[in-house]
Amino acid sequence: MRKPLIAGNWKLNNTIAEASQLAEALKTELGNNTNTDIVIAPVFTALASVTHICASSSIQVAGQNCHCVDSGAFTGEVSAPLLVDAGCSHVILGHSERRQFFGETDNFVNAKTHAAINSGLTAIVCLGETLEQRESGEMFDVITNQLSLALNEITPAQTENLVIAYEPIWAIGTGKTATSEEAAEVHAFIRGLLSGLFNHEVAEATRIIYGGSVKPNNIGALMAEADIDGALVGGASLTASDFIAIVNYPKPLKVVQK
Repeated sequence: MRKPLIAGNWKLNNTIAEASQLAEALKTELGNNTNTDIVIAPVFTALASVTHICASSSIQVAGQNCHCVDSGAFTGEVSAPLLVDAGCSHVILGHSERRQFFGETDNFVNAKTHAAINSGLTAIVCLGETLEQRESGEMFDVITNQLSLALNEITPAQTENLVIAYEPIWAIGTGKTATSEEAAEVHAFIRGLLSGLFNHEVAEATRIIYGGSVKPNNIGALMAEADIDGALVGGASLTASDFIAIVNYPKPLKVVQK
């Protein structure tokens, strides 16, 4: 069984003091949770404080991005080794906001994925379609292209440090959520792609998590689906009670289709 992973992407929110307060609240309620992998991703300026708070707990910390080069004349960038040095175990890559607002391409995401994994980080690689692409029937082609390019020359062994996050762009921060059936269809498709890119064993072992307006009231239905292994939570991760409720969702009995 794939262990559930719930990650909170705090995006561009929270001062060091606010991030520390939120991390403390999560640590109090979730710090001893061993049934679910819990990851939180604060802004870069709060990483040192948050990793210090979470060091004695089961909560892990992620960077929200990293550069594809370890060091050099890249003003304003943060590298994978620097995230490791700050205490991170994970990094979020290829988020739709990075693609939309900062022009990140699939090839650039691929270079970052290699850099992250080579530095010992677990790469949470995001992909997803726009509403226009879904409605025009391009969804599966878009997903195929994004995944194959982002994972180019990644080896089966390296996938041990890989998580795929399916985030339909039309559901991010909009309050709209893909139904559990819609999400499950794409997750199953991605697992099939992983089997073709690597092998059946890699496909079965790789966690595929869902992102897109995840809330306490919809996490249970999402997690009941066999191919949904967790969530990448945006706005709801900024409120301790909501994120705690998401992590502590009623555990469904998953039915795997043979």
